[in-house]
Amino acid sequence: MHLTNSWTSVTARHRRLLRDAALALGCTGLFGLLAALVTRHWHPLERFDQVWSGELHVYARDHRIWTAAVQTLSDIGGTVTMRVLLAIAAGWLWLVGARVLAGWVAACALAGWGAQWALKAAVDRPRPSFNDPVSHADGSSFPSGHAMASAITCAVLVGLLWYRVQRRGRIAACSVAGATVLTIGWTRIALGVHWPSDVVAGWLAAGIVLGAVTALTELWRPRALARDVRRVNWLTRPRVQRVFVPPVGQPLGEDERFDGSVH
Repeated sequence: MHLTNSWTSVTARHRRLLRDAALALGCTGLFGLLAALVTRHWHPLERFDQVWSGELHVYARDHRIWTAAVQTLSDIGGTVTMRVLLAIAAGWLWLVGARVLAGWVAACALAGWGAQWALKAAVDRPRPSFNDPVSHADGSSFPSGHAMASAITCAVLVGLLWYRVQRRGRIAACSVAGATVLTIGWTRIALGVHWPSDVVAGWLAAGIVLGAVTALTELWRPRALARDVRRVNWLTRPRVQRVFVPPVGQPLGEDERFDGSVH
């Protein structure tokens, strides 16, 4: 029985590693392809970017109230906001003793920030330019930092909630996260500070960071993330559930056997 449990654990760990590595490698390949098309000025992509950006700019220029609302959404979902949310999550996890999980959250935030600036410097793509801009942004355009930071933050927060909620909660969390990421990315295009391909690149870069950081964490501390997830679940359960004693003969589940210590 012990050998069976060990084999099951190893197999599950390998599946997680393969999943995370596939995410990182897949997004890396797609990001590299998109970056190559951008740097080589592939005409169909440039045409697509210019048409979308141009039409949204005309609308934003002619509807100032609408533009002000879009700017507010973009500011609320900015990179600073997203990193503050991750910092709060990491700090709370550290305080409750989920140190590896806290480190994972912090590593996602820091890796995202570093990758954003490195990729921007490597590609050095100019931002859209209009004679009558409705908004301004500094630095290079590719990839979108707003799109990248929002995707990383929303994915991390959904991951932290995933084992705390049932199916409906998971659907709701994914829906809210997806809508948030899409909205923030769209605001950057609507304000004329990013091309559509910049936003897509930001999402792909977020996938690279999430997959790579998670895989490296699992290699560094095997199964530690899963243990910390169980720790958080146990510590945040209602007290009545913590002291619940199952009927005689009913085996304890994995969460009920967990005593709050890291083995």
